[in-house]
Amino acid sequence: MKHKLLDLARRFLLLLLVVWTVVSLVTLLIELVPGDPATAILGEQATVEQIEQFREKHGLNRPPFFFSYAPDETGVRHFKWHGSDNRYIDYWRGILHGDMGTSFRTDRPVRDLVLSRYPATIQLAIAALLVAVALAIPLGVIAGKNRGTWLDNVLSVVALLGISLPSFVVGPALIYLFAVKLGWLNVSGRFYPEDIILPAITLGAALSALLTRMVRSSVIEELGEDYVRTARAKGLSESKVVYKHVLKNGLIPVVTILGLQLGVLLAGAIITEKIFNWPGLGLLLIDDGIGKRDYRLVQGCVLVISVTYIFANTMTDLVYRWLDPRIRVS
Repeated sequence: MKHKLLDLARRFLLLLLVVWTVVSLVTLLIELVPGDPATAILGEQATVEQIEQFREKHGLNRPPFFFSYAPDETGVRHFKWHGSDNRYIDYWRGILHGDMGTSFRTDRPVRDLVLSRYPATIQLAIAALLVAVALAIPLGVIAGKNRGTWLDNVLSVVALLGISLPSFVVGPALIYLFAVKLGWLNVSGRFYPEDIILPAITLGAALSALLTRMVRSSVIEELGEDYVRTARAKGLSESKVVYKHVLKNGLIPVVTILGLQLGVLLAGAIITEKIFNWPGLGLLLIDDGIGKRDYRLVQGCVLVISVTYIFANTMTDLVYRWLDPRIRVS
């Protein structure tokens, strides 16, 4: 019991450390980007008074961090310590109270904006994961069972192509074929259930290729184990040997990749959502956050994505234990 509590405490502290590091780095980088959010949002025609009011309203007239390196009255730059009187501390104070701040552009709470787009991103990531698994497991098993044959070589080439082609190539190609030429699906948007098909295939294609190679390697390795020969000696059919025994043990490294790749799917969803105009966090982050220099919106999107990624890794550890109780995650 004591070890379990220590493990939970360690995981929670690690979660806080990762979230703090990611959001702090994003905050630092976005502060270093040239340009003024007030000018970007109000436009070049805004008066000096309007810009100053905007900056005061959103706290942009205060220092961003604990210290600044700014010129004095004579034009000479100096380091100046600001203590806790800065936007960085204010942001984390708000986070501790469940407040992500207010969007510079819409004046709406960032929490509401993020939560309104979050389900679409999770739906796309899960759909892409299902597409990847549905393609990878049967193809990987077929390639592993037929090692060295022409079928194995063909599937290996297909997997290599899937890994090599980026989403900004696969996405437009699928749009041209299935939406423009055949007219089976919509070009973009999230209006009908079938609208998720093309984005999910685009996002899951590279992952399915990677998983196919992993499943193939795992099946080849497991087929040489003693328990497989024992199962065959008992008269079990080849399909039962492969899918009931070999695949279960061979899925352990695959589950590792799945847990880690969910974060990659969330990151890849940013490009995919832009291509298909999918109304998720990625589109919100690019168009309304980065494009408009909306600091608070960028911070909120990154915070939610990082927490989701950590939660996915924790769930991966639990699946480890379900697949093989002998595994003990340190």
